[in-house]
Amino acid sequence: MKATNLVYNVLFASIFQKREIFNDLAPLLWYSFGTIAAALLQEIVSVYPALSPPTLSARAAARACNALALLQTVATHTGTRTLFLEAAIPLYLFPFLNTTSQAKSFEHLRVTSLGFLGALAKVDDTEVVKFLLKIEVIPLCLRIMGTGSELSKTVATFIVQKIMRDEVGLQHICATPECFFQAASALANMVIALTEQPSTRLLKHVICCYIRLTDDPRACVLRYELTFLRL
Repeated sequence: MKATNLVYNVLFASIFQKREIFNDLAPLLWYSFGTIAAALLQEIVSVYPALSPPTLSARAAARACNALALLQTVATHTGTRTLFLEAAIPLYLFPFLNTTSQAKSFEHLRVTSLGFLGALAKVDDTEVVKFLLKIEVIPLCLRIMGTGSELSKTVATFIVQKIMRDEVGLQHICATPECFFQAASALANMVIALTEQPSTRLLKHVICCYIRLTDDPRACVLRYELTFLRL
């Protein structure tokens, strides 16, 4: 077993270093003999025990992040994306995103996981948006927007912005006062925080979210109602 793991580690490192030169890397990973994709998942799952208590080493985090980067090519490829989502593989990232340790190894893993979801949201596909809503990515991102590092907050806000850009995503957020309140409160708290620690990049995504909310009449009504309640 150790010999097999060593072979896979060498293989993954080689593929990761040369991933930019492979035009059809995603189908190769997904349909390969021996299922390299499954081995990549195993690489990710193998670090779970180090999440709690927080003992994750920089080396283990780097290996998991490399595996995520390779799986990201499968997630965003038009020929493998549907099967990838049907397998609900992005759920494997949630244990990483729910960690709270401020150690660099954990932050590296959180940011990479958020980047993975951001790459999915960036493809501008309604089916992807529906999937992200189904697995409740928005509540997760809203929490990170309030507690994460600046980089984590930026990527999380970008994901929410991309989901909202799709009509299905906007309707989801504005469907009930509760959903809207959660999003509006997260954005409002970020504006307050940005007055103390400015970030042009983060502010840009927050403004884009606010502008998109104005496209739904229900959001405008709820905004005034919530303002009145706060007063």
